[in-house]
Amino acid sequence: MNEPLSARQPQVSLRPSACPGLLRIVQAKDGGICRIKLAGGALTADQADAVATAAERFAGGEIEATNRGNLQIRGIGSEQAGLIEQLLAAGLGPRDAAGDDVRNLMLSPTAGVDPQMLFDTRPLAEQLLKTLETTPRLHQLSAKFAVQVDGGEGLAMLEHPHDLWLSALQLDGERWLAFGLAGCPAHDAPLGAVPLAQGHALVLAVLNRFLDLARPEQTRMRQLLAECSPEDFIAGLGLSIRCDSTVQQWRRQVTAGSGYLGTYPQLQPGLSAVGAAAPLGRLTPSMLRGAARLVRELGDGSLRLTPWQGLLLPNIARHDVSAVSSGLTQLGLLCSADEALTRLVACTGSAGCAKSLAETKGDARVLATLLTCGAPASVHLSGCPRSCAMAHVAPATLLAQSPGHYDLYLRDAARPGLGNLRARNLTLKEAGALLDARSRSTLDD
Repeated sequence: MNEPLSARQPQVSLRPSACPGLLRIVQAKDGGICRIKLAGGALTADQADAVATAAERFAGGEIEATNRGNLQIRGIGSEQAGLIEQLLAAGLGPRDAAGDDVRNLMLSPTAGVDPQMLFDTRPLAEQLLKTLETTPRLHQLSAKFAVQVDGGEGLAMLEHPHDLWLSALQLDGERWLAFGLAGCPAHDAPLGAVPLAQGHALVLAVLNRFLDLARPEQTRMRQLLAECSPEDFIAGLGLSIRCDSTVQQWRRQVTAGSGYLGTYPQLQPGLSAVGAAAPLGRLTPSMLRGAARLVRELGDGSLRLTPWQGLLLPNIARHDVSAVSSGLTQLGLLCSADEALTRLVACTGSAGCAKSLAETKGDARVLATLLTCGAPASVHLSGCPRSCAMAHVAPATLLAQSPGHYDLYLRDAARPGLGNLRARNLTLKEAGALLDARSRSTLDD
């Protein structure tokens, strides 16, 4: 049997990076940040309790749900080793400590239970994670290098850009995986496709070819593709790839709306998943413990983190859905899109980040009171141009200029960056009035 990771951890030499991990605590204005990369976004009830306890014991009790289905503990003090050991003991670390950075694999939160899925992505994801964690050469990848496996689920985040994405499709009655580089299934045409059985081989070939070609400063796929064409890249993969017009003209169908909140019927008869958003991405220990209690009593003892900064409780009997939704609401989680905070995303803000020009979390709560019910759709408050809180461009972005003052941008697919600058130096009241004046269709995802 392999030596427990917790016994090996003190001997691990972590490479320099500004990106937090479970073993690398990165300092911020409000203390240390520990990022817990969850396998496929999954978390057991016992693990949820362990995270809550660690946040209380070793930090300020502040837990964040990230936009890639992971968790972060903020405000960590000097007892970093104790926090790491508690999380490792709960099974929240990688198989090999050196592989923690590269565990950036995103699935749908309804993987394996979604009625629209073409295949269950979890076995492939497990195989890929094992390879990423235990292959020393792959540990050279950037801590931000990310892969997405999309099984065709109705509930899926398809706008986040990934260095490599794979998406299920049917060709001639068989299941295949379309794939693309430095983009996302929602907006990009695939470069080619391979049979589902070759999914693991494809990912491994792409990662190794990237490492073969990329210079040290080219840490992301988009940087390499600025010099190497996608066609030249895939020509050297050593795999038989289907690149005909049927594949290249295929597009992933995107389901609009906020179906990740409330009840989501599962493929399995009589069962549903219940989704809730963490207010502005923040979870308290009591929220996490309460959700763990609900899945022990009324579910299968598991939770899933969503890329919409929330929780999904799967495998709930339909006659228990109301009780679970009520329980989540009582904990302070948001189960309905009618609540204004579900439409707002905000970065850490000046209370926790030295780069932020405004207290975005507090400003978002004020803005929520100024917006009429149902309008607008996704608005992102960003304290600086880094736009950390969202992995893709929101329909509307408020970029801080000073405390309580923001520039408003509206997304435009034809323009780079945040989109069209609509107004400068708005107060929150002015921003709320202008956003309400815009049609919902203009801002909706």
